[in-house]
Amino acid sequence: MSTPAEAAHPAAGFRGVIAVDGPSGSGKSSVCRAVARRLGLRYLDTGAMYRAVTWAAIDRGLDLDDQPAVAALSRGLTLGISTDPAAPGIAVDGVDVDGPIRTPKISESVSAIATNLDVRADLIARQRAIIADDGGIVAEGRDITTVVAPDADVRLLLTADENARIARRARELHGTADQEALKATHAQIATRDARDSTVVDFLVAADGVVTLDTSALTFEQVVSTVLQIVDEQAGARVR
Repeated sequence: MSTPAEAAHPAAGFRGVIAVDGPSGSGKSSVCRAVARRLGLRYLDTGAMYRAVTWAAIDRGLDLDDQPAVAALSRGLTLGISTDPAAPGIAVDGVDVDGPIRTPKISESVSAIATNLDVRADLIARQRAIIADDGGIVAEGRDITTVVAPDADVRLLLTADENARIARRARELHGTADQEALKATHAQIATRDARDSTVVDFLVAADGVVTLDTSALTFEQVVSTVLQIVDEQAGARVR
């Protein structure tokens, strides 16, 4: 149920698709959940799907570099995805893995899955089916604005300078941004971004995609700016 402030927002009646891309540490997940809640939309974390396949492959003892075997596994998995922004989550064959997929081990391994083109094809098809369901949605990842939903009503690229991204992700993964955590996180982010960029460009906005640099903004400032962009690009349709 929307609060009075949410209902009063000019784009509160928007029921389209908001596509958001960005690198690790740009703040896109938390921002997208907040935007979805304030506009009464569904929320899809596509990165969680790649993490879930990674978890399943490791759980089954597969070699992550055996691309045909991992792709076959992906196609056979039942992924239960909650699109409730207040309680997002994901299950693999009925097993809740929302916690296990957020561990450093999965973060260090997920690029092997995300760069598997056959896995990408499988998950992209699933993501498009979820987005096509009734009701609006905020979908976030690395290729949403360009591949998964290039015709989205609103397309955004959230970014931030490297230092800001590393500090945010260090606090998320390690609970601190001390020098040791920053060093470990820098290596992880640099490796993952380098690998993932071989299959998708998530650092430069495509034509028609609005870039929002979150480096110097507070969380609430980013959310407010995104809501303003939604209002400007799509709000007129619901007035």
